[in-house]
Amino acid sequence: MTLDVRLFPCLSDNYGFLVRDRATGEVAAVDAPDAAAILSDLETSGWGRLDLLLNTHWHPDHTQGNAAVKAATGCEIVGPEEVRRVAPLDRAVAGGDRVRLGQTSFEVLDMPGHTLGHVVFLARDAGEAFVGDVIFPLGCGRLFEGTPAQMWTSLSTVADWDGATRLWGAHEYALSNARFALSVDDRPELAAHVAELTALRERGAATVPTTVETERRFNPFLTAGDGETFAARRAAKDVFAG
Repeated sequence: MTLDVRLFPCLSDNYGFLVRDRATGEVAAVDAPDAAAILSDLETSGWGRLDLLLNTHWHPDHTQGNAAVKAATGCEIVGPEEVRRVAPLDRAVAGGDRVRLGQTSFEVLDMPGHTLGHVVFLARDAGEAFVGDVIFPLGCGRLFEGTPAQMWTSLSTVADWDGATRLWGAHEYALSNARFALSVDDRPELAAHVAELTALRERGAATVPTTVETERRFNPFLTAGDGETFAARRAAKDVFAG
């Protein structure tokens, strides 16, 4: 199975995604930070339809466009039950469920930490994962609701995936994450990787997606190695001013 993915900026630092199952032409959006941006990119894409809207968690910068996108396209909104706090949801899913987009099957995995009900959508055969605010280039989500132990388990699950899996994180945080990473890891290889990310941003290019293998090598929250070290690094990042 093959997926086409379109990435576009939304709000101040969010990314929106449109995903098409190439075999059938069915299309999904992942999260809804800005309905106008989603509908504009859908028109630009020429894909001509929107079948699903997949929410990863309830935060408004991921759900505030739900109602308007559904009104414009008639798509089905799918996500964790927590989305109902703030936005319309047609079908609640949780870990162990599957969501089909044409011939593509997305595994739904529970990944608490950033929020308690956060899920990710993994198209394992296609090598694509839409991870919301779980993991970013050189970073991970803040612990607004969950515990360090929960987030460490979530990140460890990601780290166990095939290394070529692409991780579509929902924000452009790479350079701020890089400054913290360099403060806890002085490897020359990391400095070289940060230089590559910096060059991307200087060209106006996104640092998303990254890959599991890249994050296993360089992300300070994966290289922590154990839950206690992870918790210490996450707490340090929360107050980091570098």
